[in-house]
Amino acid sequence: MGYVQEQYDLYLESEDSVDPSLKAMFDQYGAPTEIIKGQQAEVGSSKGFSSEISAKQLTSAIKLVEAIRRYGHLKAKIYPVGSGISSDTTLVDPKHYNLSKGVLEAIPSEWVWDSSVQGVVNAQQVIDYLMDQYAGTISFEYDHVNNDDERLWFQENIESGKYRIPFSEDEKKELLGKIVDVEGFENFLAKTFVAQKRFSIEGLEMMVPILDRMVQNSFYDETEEILMGMAHRGRLSVLTSILGKPYDKLFSEFHPSADKELVPSSPGSRAITYGWTGDVKYHFGAKRDVGEEKPSPTKITLAHNPSHLEFVNPVVEGFTRAAQDFRFQKGSPEQNPEKAFSILIHGDAAFIGEGVVAETFNLSALPGYSTGGTLHIIANNLVGFTTGQRQGRSTRYASDLAKGFEVPIIHVNADDPEACISAAMLAYDYRKKFRKDILIDLVGYRRYGHNEMDEPRATQPKLYQSIDKHPTCATVYAKRLQQEGVLNENTHEEMKEAVFNKLQGIYDEMTESVNENPEAMPVPQALRQGLSDIETAVPKDLLLSLNKGLLKRPEGFQSFKKLEKILSKRHNTFEKEEKADWAVGEALAYASILQDGIPIRITGQDSERGTFAHRHLMLHDVDSSDTYCPMHGLDEAKATFDIHNSPLSETAVLGFEYGYSVKAPKTLVIWEAQFGDFANAGQVIFDQFISSARAKWDERSNMVMLLPHGYEGQGPEHSSARVERFLTMAAENNWIVANVTTSAQFFHLIRRQAALADSEAARPLIVLTPKSLLRSPKVVSSIEEFSKGKFNPLMPQPGLDLTSTKAKRLLIGTGKVMVDIAEKMSESPKKYENIHVLRLEQIYPFPEKQIQEVIDGCSNLEEIVWVQEEPRNMGAWNFVKELLFRMIEDSQLELHYEGRPERSSPSVGDSHIHKAEQSRIVKRAVELSEGGESK
Repeated sequence: MGYVQEQYDLYLESEDSVDPSLKAMFDQYGAPTEIIKGQQAEVGSSKGFSSEISAKQLTSAIKLVEAIRRYGHLKAKIYPVGSGISSDTTLVDPKHYNLSKGVLEAIPSEWVWDSSVQGVVNAQQVIDYLMDQYAGTISFEYDHVNNDDERLWFQENIESGKYRIPFSEDEKKELLGKIVDVEGFENFLAKTFVAQKRFSIEGLEMMVPILDRMVQNSFYDETEEILMGMAHRGRLSVLTSILGKPYDKLFSEFHPSADKELVPSSPGSRAITYGWTGDVKYHFGAKRDVGEEKPSPTKITLAHNPSHLEFVNPVVEGFTRAAQDFRFQKGSPEQNPEKAFSILIHGDAAFIGEGVVAETFNLSALPGYSTGGTLHIIANNLVGFTTGQRQGRSTRYASDLAKGFEVPIIHVNADDPEACISAAMLAYDYRKKFRKDILIDLVGYRRYGHNEMDEPRATQPKLYQSIDKHPTCATVYAKRLQQEGVLNENTHEEMKEAVFNKLQGIYDEMTESVNENPEAMPVPQALRQGLSDIETAVPKDLLLSLNKGLLKRPEGFQSFKKLEKILSKRHNTFEKEEKADWAVGEALAYASILQDGIPIRITGQDSERGTFAHRHLMLHDVDSSDTYCPMHGLDEAKATFDIHNSPLSETAVLGFEYGYSVKAPKTLVIWEAQFGDFANAGQVIFDQFISSARAKWDERSNMVMLLPHGYEGQGPEHSSARVERFLTMAAENNWIVANVTTSAQFFHLIRRQAALADSEAARPLIVLTPKSLLRSPKVVSSIEEFSKGKFNPLMPQPGLDLTSTKAKRLLIGTGKVMVDIAEKMSESPKKYENIHVLRLEQIYPFPEKQIQEVIDGCSNLEEIVWVQEEPRNMGAWNFVKELLFRMIEDSQLELHYEGRPERSSPSVGDSHIHKAEQSRIVKRAVELSEGGESK
């Protein structure tokens, strides 16, 4: 109508300004309202409908149909108990449009609806039919998706009824059996292990059959892997039913008493390996190969998950991308989204509450992070611990966050099993067709408290009055099948009894053994031994060849001339003068690693260019904006080099890269913070995954984190990478923490890390990287240091021997401040002959043996001074002071501290004050004077 009216207005201005067919129509009938009346009279009289329908009534009926598509979910029966946040449903009420039943019955269906269904002939029947489709136990939100093809796909599937799966009698019985299995397992745990935490699934039992259907579908596609992440709710049922974890193995993890151990009956069930300190049973993941007899067998991985619920999401996405990428050829990885897909199960309170969810959604369409669509399920139990919906979110649905990322949403009642399976199939088909995320909001309830020791009736009395009276999902479905004549009256009880007897039999086969001295397992030998045997030198001729290759450009490629001059100067200096600054040393490290056949992936905010404009590993054509990576032109490369600027995110990107590194252990994965202290925003990933996953879950990662660090007067937000936090978590050789000061040291450190790939000795690496020093001549190294040396955890100040018999004071420190000290001492070398200087290039593992050898070799030493630029309560001082003191406690040596005083903020904000402080630290460090902290 709007279009016709617009054309009529043009016609009135100029008859020849509209299409000839429209001109002829306006000439004959006049205004659009007269045209509508004429058409109604003609069609109505031919079909027996009233011709007294006004244009306004017809327009209102059309509006109502569209409103049902958009807002039918507001009246949907998606809550088994309780309800959501109340909604205004007038938009789907015919009265709102002044439409009576008589008027709607007088309008032919085709006037308001494009589709055709048998028995639907008038507008009233259309409204009734569409309300069944859009406002039943399953409902939809897809109007926020700004793609016509996707919206029409949903509309066609929903309104034709194709999405509803027809179930045979046998299929209905099979579905009931799966629900009974889940319910029976949870009931058995409740009776056998009273008051033990299990975070039961009751109220959301259909989550397991939904997952099972998605897995079954994958057997007929090219899917090789399914990567899953979920929190606690229902995890034990998913582990046993989907991942095939043996029941006796899971029972053995419910220790009845502190000094007894429950031992599985079958030895094979104990083969699941965990870390040496372990974790609680509802945090562990598992792996399983399934569908061996199917056209396309699949491997399922459920990621380990800490209590920081949603933080596993980006980790799983990293798993998935790693499973999709092929990395063992020159150039960029080749991604195949058909090889793997991810399933993420969220809690309703955590989904809307945790920012990492939004961060992870933001990765879904980015070239460096996309995984071809994730299947999301909200395990919606209407309450978060003790917090209700009105306290927990500002939105109507827990799922509303996803709308901002144009993710379609399916709401489904967890007490309608057939609707749940239909939702699963529709979601699976959508992801397969459009390669985009989709979300199922599985609306159920939580039959018990947050955990089995929690009493929910104290905080949700009204809700639990309803839950206490409400039958279980299996009971509801069994009754429905009895009414349909599919199930005999006693069959449901017999099924329940069979499940209990099966589990009881497994439990009875187990034995209890005395566990007199329960202790954590020892750290693996590969982690306990040192890394000094790893050779990282690269022959001189290969270095020169790689350096030359880095200046290659595709024919016709025109990058920024000023930049090309800078790059040419750097690489020509290496070729002619055989000296490399930080940027060249870094580039040669990556190039030589690719020559070794090890793929590299680097991401971070502005990592392609580098925050400080030193890297430039993605060049841009000034005319076409095409891009080219110099690493892709290397003739020697045997593996891929993948570099991406990340979104402005730390938590999700860091989690993604961690997941990628775990899933692709032969790849060197590097994440770079824009400034080191930006790692603050990814602290959960550091704490719960990177630092401790090996000890908890035996999950290995070899990833590298580059954290720019150094006090240069840039204020408290751009000075410190908070090294003290990483050192606080440093134990059991869980990772390496380094702060290197020359390009060759960085070269060997990165090459050493690459050499650890896919080995038992693999562990993450934290590197405090420079900022202003990136261009300093003080970090330049000669070609011999690359071709003959290796990484030195401890090194003397350049120009000094390893030990000094003249030295009375030994300065030990790490990072940029030691370069400042070297510059100060170079002003008058003779003046400082009584001072010896060591740079601690690797803070953890602490090179105690090497430091002791230096102390022993400095025979006239009187004191050791630890120097740092960070405040006294930060930096490495609190980590190193006890280690250093233990080394000298039987001697006459004194231990002193030199640096900034204790502070709550990492640094001052005024550059003039900073310079004065920095100058004072350096001056006091090199002048023999009293002060500091003695032994």
